[in-house]
Amino acid sequence: MLRSFFSAFLMYSRIPMPKCEWKEENRRYSLGFFPLVGAVIGTLIILWRLLCDFIEAGQFIFSVGAVFLPALVTGGIHIDGFCDVTDARASFADQKKRLEILSDPHIGSFAVMWICLYFLIQTALFSKVVSFRESSFIACGYVFSRAISGLSAILFKAAKNNGTLQSFVKPSHKKITICMELFFIAVSAITMIILYPLHGIACIVASGIVLLYCKRIAYKEFGGYTGDICGWFLQLCEIVFLAVFVCIKLITEAIK
Repeated sequence: MLRSFFSAFLMYSRIPMPKCEWKEENRRYSLGFFPLVGAVIGTLIILWRLLCDFIEAGQFIFSVGAVFLPALVTGGIHIDGFCDVTDARASFADQKKRLEILSDPHIGSFAVMWICLYFLIQTALFSKVVSFRESSFIACGYVFSRAISGLSAILFKAAKNNGTLQSFVKPSHKKITICMELFFIAVSAITMIILYPLHGIACIVASGIVLLYCKRIAYKEFGGYTGDICGWFLQLCEIVFLAVFVCIKLITEAIK
């Protein structure tokens, strides 16, 4: 269990961890620990909110920091997946060519344009997250999205039998890993609903819709799931989650 925990953080974050041998038994439960990377991100965003309030840094500085922190923790691994899938889909090539684009370490103009727009939108949305309670709600989303992502990696059809994602999926103890993911989904979902019932339910439903959309695209255009598609889903899920929360907040404030 401990080696699986280290393997998860070594792969999906840049947080220093004791090195462990790259073998299957050390990755048996790694996907189950994946949501804890989101817990670290969420905790840092909450602490950043408290610091910005304490020093009166202003909402813009908080927004920029909140966008920067996930990339700092993860090293941009999921952003890379978002960019690769964006380029592959923009190519309008056949399935084989799209999978080749996913494996290409370079990014194209479409990926650059969309990731810039992504960060601009995310910064604007974070400018409306103004309290400790609201930041705590958003923090739960980083755990929730990773738990869904890990669950989808286990349950959905793979586009290919090799790759980084499969190096974690194949050796995983599926029943225990699924139980771990469901536990994190339940805890984060319940916490969100306690904090903001309407917002929580809406964000959970929206995340489910994003998951079904990404599954449809993955199966139709790529023949199944890959690590890059999981990263693409994660980025979409997080920004939709944030957008839904902010939209409901603005609507309820306007009604009042």
